[in-house]
Amino acid sequence: MSSSLLTDLVNLDLSESTDKVIAEYIWVGGTGMDVRSKARTLSGPVDDPSKLPKWNFDGSSTGQATGDDSEVILHPQAIFRDPFRKGKNILVMCDCYAPNGEPIPTNNRYNAARIFSHPDVKAEEPWYGIEQEYTLLQKHINWPLGWPLGGYPGPQGPYYCAAGADKSYGRDIVDAHYKACLFAGINISGINAEVMPGQWEFQIGPVVGVSAGDHVWVARYILERITEIAGVVVSFDPKPIPGDWNGAGAHTNYSTKSMRSNGGYEVIKKAIKKLGMRHREHIAAYGDGNERRLTGRHETADINNFVWGVANRGASVRVGRDTEKDDKGYFEDRRPASNMDPYLVTAMIAETTILWEPSHGHGHGQSNGK
Repeated sequence: MSSSLLTDLVNLDLSESTDKVIAEYIWVGGTGMDVRSKARTLSGPVDDPSKLPKWNFDGSSTGQATGDDSEVILHPQAIFRDPFRKGKNILVMCDCYAPNGEPIPTNNRYNAARIFSHPDVKAEEPWYGIEQEYTLLQKHINWPLGWPLGGYPGPQGPYYCAAGADKSYGRDIVDAHYKACLFAGINISGINAEVMPGQWEFQIGPVVGVSAGDHVWVARYILERITEIAGVVVSFDPKPIPGDWNGAGAHTNYSTKSMRSNGGYEVIKKAIKKLGMRHREHIAAYGDGNERRLTGRHETADINNFVWGVANRGASVRVGRDTEKDDKGYFEDRRPASNMDPYLVTAMIAETTILWEPSHGHGHGQSNGK
């Protein structure tokens, strides 16, 4: 009885009794993977982030400031509908600044916004599609959902895109997340069960520029909230279970206006060549623990080698058959890990493929940013 009363209160529709709305301010914490949030009341609906008040939090509690100077300022950057509170309530993606207005070191959005506002990048309208893999774990034991306690299910094969109680674990969470993202206004384009049982994927995109990072982060936040309700833990670890099990990635699909135009395949090949030249720099920014995933054994190229090919799932970068056939389209960077920062990865791909020029042909020069 009491829990249904609680549910009634959680679902209270405020619109009949007040114009006020609740804004949940979301930001990325000090580890680079912890999504934090807190709520405040606004006097009425707001649809433009620049009209929202800046706010602050105690950075010493998130590993983003010292105790003696702990205030970090939140700048609202993007607004989504709140699927939990519903009504006119909103989720607000923010980034973090010191009181003097400087972005703090963990603010990867700031630099991404800078790269995406560069006229050469803007002119190319970079589109991203990000395939976010994740693993659902049983709450107290950090072992995948549906796996026997301390034991293993049968080997991989039957689980990918599967149905059935012996093959599919956590679909209610995944479907709840899918609908919640659509409700929020996130450009989520699909979901599927992955190769390892208990592992799933959702796709975000196509989204242009810095917004791709906003959409991925808010989708991750919503997933954290839904798994919290379900009493399940979501892991973005790139290799949650050692051994002969697939790791988790965040394959990043990418195209520019030139690549999408006639003859774009030539542009794609040039872009991939540049990515190969900066392989080490990209790998360094593509997520922690990625070396446990990029072994060359499970649908990935070895972390030290840069390989590209058409329709090759074992490559670092894959071009689809359609792109080759149409002589234009997009390509997929398969290197980013599931715990990558989408702001960092999307901006780096744009910078390398659009702005960066190899110095004297040896390929390890820094971007000159033109």
